[in-house]
Amino acid sequence: MAQITMSEMLNAGLQFGHQTRRWNPKMKQYIITSRNGIHIIDLFKSLDMIDVAYDFIKTTVAHNGTVLFVGTKKQAKDAIASQATRVNMPYVSERWLGGMLTNFQTVSKRVNRLKELEEMDFTDVHGSGLTKKELLLLEREKDKLERQLGGIRNMTRTPSAMFVVDINKEALAVEEAHKLGIPVVAIVDTNTDPETVEYPIPANDDAIRGIELLTRLMADAVAEGLLERSGKGTKAEGDAAEEQPMAAWEKDLLKENAHTVSETVTEDLEKQGPKDAKYPHESLDAKSEEARAAGADAAQQAAADVAADNADETPVLKAEEAASIADHDADQN
Repeated sequence: MAQITMSEMLNAGLQFGHQTRRWNPKMKQYIITSRNGIHIIDLFKSLDMIDVAYDFIKTTVAHNGTVLFVGTKKQAKDAIASQATRVNMPYVSERWLGGMLTNFQTVSKRVNRLKELEEMDFTDVHGSGLTKKELLLLEREKDKLERQLGGIRNMTRTPSAMFVVDINKEALAVEEAHKLGIPVVAIVDTNTDPETVEYPIPANDDAIRGIELLTRLMADAVAEGLLERSGKGTKAEGDAAEEQPMAAWEKDLLKENAHTVSETVTEDLEKQGPKDAKYPHESLDAKSEEARAAGADAAQQAAADVAADNADETPVLKAEEAASIADHDADQN
């Protein structure tokens, strides 16, 4: 479960949506009210959705999956790059290149080109056999590739899941993920369509502190998944592949984060919620409806009990009053 409090969310400004005239009606279920023409997001529902997304990412990484962090807007790029680097996951913090997922083979060739250029010494004019101008052009090419593809230089295959900040800004990335069947966890503001992603997190996607908070939480989920993966020791029965040694960065991550991780291992996400729900928020809505129905039944039962008690007491009071009246009449006579 995600380690986050309502106070932290309020201080980060996650409750503020967009202007009421710029809203998407599909976000109505996550909006609690509006103030001064600004929609206010229901952070209690946001907390529930954060827990769902957190468990999904943790389980995905624990089963040898990778998560691609995507956020190219000015408010998000620094948090995306730093948090993804912290857990050694791929990220895109600059412009999303078309075909980065759907045409991954071609993108991989450009990544290999970047690695070749990184091995060159651009100051060694005589040893390279190239002119200064040629070396300068190659260095500029390397810098450009580093900006565009530096975050995915170690990504050898398409990711198992994707975390996105602002699905309107990253519409192309979300579209490519859907074409490949890659589930998307995303921060959805009041001007977005939450049904376009599998794991929406209703929150302000423009506040820098809010983006940093949620991105850090998703990175923490990755860290927990890595710890759970390394703690299994052996693979499942029937898996004939050899056990791969733990990378050095994973060992460092274990040392840095071991004291912050709970020892409880959560069950697979398949065991949670109704199986026929297309999106997690449908499961939450179903649970809410069940709770409301149970509350209504309890209220009706309580009313019935009170009525029954009153019905039992009423005849007794009337009998006592009748006896008192009869005694009074006897005294008068």
